[in-house]
Amino acid sequence: MMKRIPILLVCSFLLSWLLQACERELMDYQGKPGVYFAVQHGFAGGNETIWPFQPKSNIEFFKILEDEVTVNVKVMATGSVSDQDRPFRVEINPDSTNATVGVHYEALSGNYVIPAGQAYGYVPVTVRRTPDMQEKDIMIGLRLIANEYFELAFPEWHAVEDLYYGDVVETFDASLHTLVVNDVMTKPSQWSGQATDSGEEAGLFGEFSRKKLELMCKLCDVTYEDFCDSNIMITLLKYEIRNTVARYLIKSLDDGHPVLEDDGRLMWVGTCPWKSYLGVPYIL
Repeated sequence: MMKRIPILLVCSFLLSWLLQACERELMDYQGKPGVYFAVQHGFAGGNETIWPFQPKSNIEFFKILEDEVTVNVKVMATGSVSDQDRPFRVEINPDSTNATVGVHYEALSGNYVIPAGQAYGYVPVTVRRTPDMQEKDIMIGLRLIANEYFELAFPEWHAVEDLYYGDVVETFDASLHTLVVNDVMTKPSQWSGQATDSGEEAGLFGEFSRKKLELMCKLCDVTYEDFCDSNIMITLLKYEIRNTVARYLIKSLDDGHPVLEDDGRLMWVGTCPWKSYLGVPYIL
């Protein structure tokens, strides 16, 4: 029995220390609650339990079939959860915006809500595809505005050590968030083909072009992201795509409606019975 006394004392001491620590932590939340942008993203295969918080989000229209998309930007509140709806405000930050309202995005309402019983809410931002997104990044900057319900919680956010599964930004202003929108399609990792030193197209698919990939997606019921995944874009599927597209290109030419690349050359994939050289237009 005597041997148990020190153990009980240690346990009592630890319990007291933990209670004091909890009290100190709760004290941090005394006063006016605050809001901050709580957007997390990172490497594929992860989720919010390991993704770092981010000051920017990318919207890549070449991965989206629609010409308009609504992105829900997450905003969290510090402090205790309330049993009432709590409004918060967001406006466009001109310092990080080159987008035009009514052209690239719909005007914000400005007023949003942390619902009763919740610690977070969302700011829906509707973005539209425009031709200039194929040439440059279009940026939509958002900033939180303090009101009678919320202060700005973390004007200097520091990266959380346990959230590492992505590109970690060590320090940023969490009262700001920027949407970076583009429609610039780059060659996916599972594209099989290229042009030789002489400019002649070779391989299964030949030289990459957006126009060719979009035709493949239309004819073969695949997506850009399928071309980025080696588990999906297996060799057998690549051959099926090549054969399907080749039949379509040959028939189009035979019908008098040749499919041309932007430089005027005949579109080509392996098994097409013609040669194709970059920059050499097809002569009708």
